[in-house]
Amino acid sequence: MLRRIVRPRVLILGLLLGVVPAILATTLAANLAFANIRPIFPFPVSPNGLDLYNLYIWISIPAIVIFLGVEAAIVYSIVKFRRSKRPAGFVPPQWHGNTTIEIVWTIIPLIIVLVIAGVSAATLYNDYQSAPGLTNFHADLDVRVQAYQFGWRYTYMPSGYTLDQPGSATTPVPVFVVPVGKVVRLQLQGTDVIHSWWVPTISGKQDAVPGYDNYTWFKIEQPGTWRGECAELCGTGHYTMQIRVQAMPADQFDAWLANQIAQSQASPSPSPSASPTP
Repeated sequence: MLRRIVRPRVLILGLLLGVVPAILATTLAANLAFANIRPIFPFPVSPNGLDLYNLYIWISIPAIVIFLGVEAAIVYSIVKFRRSKRPAGFVPPQWHGNTTIEIVWTIIPLIIVLVIAGVSAATLYNDYQSAPGLTNFHADLDVRVQAYQFGWRYTYMPSGYTLDQPGSATTPVPVFVVPVGKVVRLQLQGTDVIHSWWVPTISGKQDAVPGYDNYTWFKIEQPGTWRGECAELCGTGHYTMQIRVQAMPADQFDAWLANQIAQSQASPSPSPSASPTP
């Protein structure tokens, strides 16, 4: 029986050749980011949303390169060592039992996973750790967001004005209005079950949990309207929980909010019903 033994040096070289493309892909991801080329999702309009997007790019491109490298190796092995081109009894190169190779192909993936975990944890910490109101974090506008089955209720602090955004599957929901260029901090609360506030072009997902307040923030630098949705399966009407965020210049926002407060205060309260005549 013919048998070939692969030298450890050759296999180590092959593993290293798989790492080099990943490094080159990471460099390419950085160049794409600086060039404002966004091939996957819409361009983020808030700093924390941009951080998450860049993190996705930095992880995805090397992962794609590694995936393609593995698939290329499989195709190469199938073609090169196919039985029709080999003598009877031929056994392809064997890797089993090679301690050096097994250590190398264990350590390299471990390093890659640890780097991904470290970079991800640092990015998420920077984007969320300041939101609960630490002294080094300044918010220009605080909004309490109450999620319910099936909609959103926004209370602008400290005015107390509340905007209801009830769920709808057929018509656009009212817009949640915020000022351009201002840090908006959201205090998220769940009134019944767990919901998740998510507008992909603005920030990452943040859960609204009953009995526990979560926080997130964003700072939109341009006027516009962006859409999102509840990202947590919360019941039969989950699909109706649209989110629409509109950013307008700060002076227009101040005028809008003052007008909304005036209208809400001018609305007459319903008269109490008369007592029934016995």
